[in-house]
Amino acid sequence: MVGDLGGEGASNVNVWSAPTGTAGPPGAGAQPVFTTSDVDELDRLAGVREVVPRGSAPLSAVRSGDDTVALQQATTYGRPYFASEDLRDGRAFRQGANETVLNPTAAALFEENVSVGDTLTLTLEDGRQAEVRVVGILDTSGAQDPFEGFGEGPRVYLPADPYYERVVTAPGSGERERAYPAAFVIADGPEAVDGVRERTLDYLRDESDAASLLAPNAEFVAQTNEELLDQVRDILDTLTAFVTGVAVISLVVGAIGIANIMLVSVTERTREIGIMKAVGASDRDVLGLFLVEAVVLGVVGALFGTLVGFGAGYLGTRFVGLPYVVPWEWAVVAVVVGVLVGVVAGLYPAWNAARTDPIDALRYE
Repeated sequence: MVGDLGGEGASNVNVWSAPTGTAGPPGAGAQPVFTTSDVDELDRLAGVREVVPRGSAPLSAVRSGDDTVALQQATTYGRPYFASEDLRDGRAFRQGANETVLNPTAAALFEENVSVGDTLTLTLEDGRQAEVRVVGILDTSGAQDPFEGFGEGPRVYLPADPYYERVVTAPGSGERERAYPAAFVIADGPEAVDGVRERTLDYLRDESDAASLLAPNAEFVAQTNEELLDQVRDILDTLTAFVTGVAVISLVVGAIGIANIMLVSVTERTREIGIMKAVGASDRDVLGLFLVEAVVLGVVGALFGTLVGFGAGYLGTRFVGLPYVVPWEWAVVAVVVGVLVGVVAGLYPAWNAARTDPIDALRYE
């Protein structure tokens, strides 16, 4: 998703309203205040290519044939959102049609994988049922917009007409219109994003229906994908610094442990060292012997730690719903670091063993 934010999504301005000071991911605390009239007016602003309103349709279950799975909600878009390159199979849904697009995870929820052309039965939150035809399967289960987070859970996408049902009396027209909690204002290009963002906020604050519907303690938020990407980078940098600190502490503790083991080993094998030297072993031979032992300890510890780290990483990504990627290059780095730690930690004990006087060593009990 981070790559998407900096790629085709570089022209997007993500707009929502939330209580002042609300912390959290994009869309946190969003209120349904953007009317259909607001969407049309935003579409007319200079530099705007397209505006896509976003909402959700509460669900309780989805059925395919005799197989039923529980799902809490579907994402709705008020205008075309998916491009042909976003789809592995089929096409995007049309407004006003009983059609749906699924991500691969949702399509695989059922005993028999759902494919284009199949019919699903949606059970809405109020108990009503609706039959929809699957017209497209997305190419990936990753998040399709910043409001979805970073997980790869099952997602169902529907047209706002007829499935998004939140309506209000629009202050401007006096008519009942859909009111959306969020919208994507798509600029003509990345170079126009900043100007579009400013014009969007000016319209919303001064002329929109949303300004009248907005709660007294709420504000409009217009965030570019570049700003969101900066936030993600800051979080990743903080996490990286924390993990690096833990790793450095672990290396120091590991080095101390290896050094301690080697010192004990030298002490316990003092008489053996004396015998080796008495039969012709050089200081270099003794030094190499104990260095090799220290390196073996470092490598074994690095391999074991790498396996534990991979396992913990897998469990962590499953828990938070992120994709699991095996960083093989870091596994190699871990082994190399293990060797270096073994050499550094074992150097003094090995040197201490090498300089042992053979006569004193043979007298050692």
